[in-house]
Amino acid sequence: MRRKFNRKTFFGLSAGAIIGLPFLLKGLKLDAQSHAKAEGLNEEVHDWKMVTTWPPKFPVLGVGAEMLADLLQEMSGGRIRIKVFGAGELVPALGCFDAVSTGAAEMGSGVSYYWAGKAPALQFFSTVPFGLNAQQMTSWLLSGGGLDLWRREYAKFNLVPFLGGNTGVQMGGWFNREIRSIKDLQGLKMRMPGLGGKVLQKAGATAVLLSGGEIYTGLERGIIDATEWIGPYHDYKMGFHEIAKYYYAPGWHEPGTQMEFFVNQAAYDKLSDDLKKIVEAACLYIHNWILSEFESQNAKYLRLILQESDVELRQYPPEVLDQLKRYTQEVLQELIAKDEASREVYQSYRAFQDEVGQWSEQTEKLYYQYLQ
Repeated sequence: MRRKFNRKTFFGLSAGAIIGLPFLLKGLKLDAQSHAKAEGLNEEVHDWKMVTTWPPKFPVLGVGAEMLADLLQEMSGGRIRIKVFGAGELVPALGCFDAVSTGAAEMGSGVSYYWAGKAPALQFFSTVPFGLNAQQMTSWLLSGGGLDLWRREYAKFNLVPFLGGNTGVQMGGWFNREIRSIKDLQGLKMRMPGLGGKVLQKAGATAVLLSGGEIYTGLERGIIDATEWIGPYHDYKMGFHEIAKYYYAPGWHEPGTQMEFFVNQAAYDKLSDDLKKIVEAACLYIHNWILSEFESQNAKYLRLILQESDVELRQYPPEVLDQLKRYTQEVLQELIAKDEASREVYQSYRAFQDEVGQWSEQTEKLYYQYLQ
């Protein structure tokens, strides 16, 4: 019974029970009188549809999309009104990119590695195995030139991207056998998307793509041998601790997965200058809220997993991580050798990673070593 309750709760949480809306900038919240005044001035009202890759009311990410819609309506005084559609309600989850690109919807919420089939370079704006963590990714995008490259690549598809949250370092996955050496990955069928899946294949495993709603059944019935998902909060709600024995860390494949909001270029161009700034500010607020919520909930739910189950928390052996890191470099070199846009984006990404890495060696690394 607990499994069914958890999974029903996972996909059916009420956004209203979770959402609290502190406002980003004092004075941007408009009351009913100012809203009426704006309408009296005949200011244009933009009625948008937002399509998402997340199930309706999906914890953190789906809720964040609902929060953004509410925040934009408040901050714009009702000049931007957005109806949010979960995956499958208007278009399939992986149809969001095309829907917004063509103007069938004005806004989308997802993660860019889903669109690697459109252009390989897009996946660098989500996550890279052994790459940037959440704060470094935000820094590369906002202060290291990454956002300019992101907007250039999305402009090819009539889209304007915005930061839309980050999961932080994810967990490494759920297994029913121990991973003592790289050989233990050979022949393994594991659900893993993106560049991490390609790295896994070099290790002799099979990367399987399953939607969120298919993962539990796939693992339970042996369709897959292992899975990664996000982190303790979502993993607990999915019930993985009831059907898997080992919970591995760290999430080498997704060290700081960047989420996104994206807007149809024509719809964005119709906004006045102040509304464009409001969209940018609201997205940044939700970006920070999503990362904060992941950190808070994951800490709580890791404790619950260990308290309520017989799951064993394990770390990947250093030699396994070393080999996966070597395979990652092979995957990246093969990618940039074939695609000029990927090469340019990767050069920017890697240069930033090298520089910020020297800084973190003298700060965060030493700090955490001391704490341990």
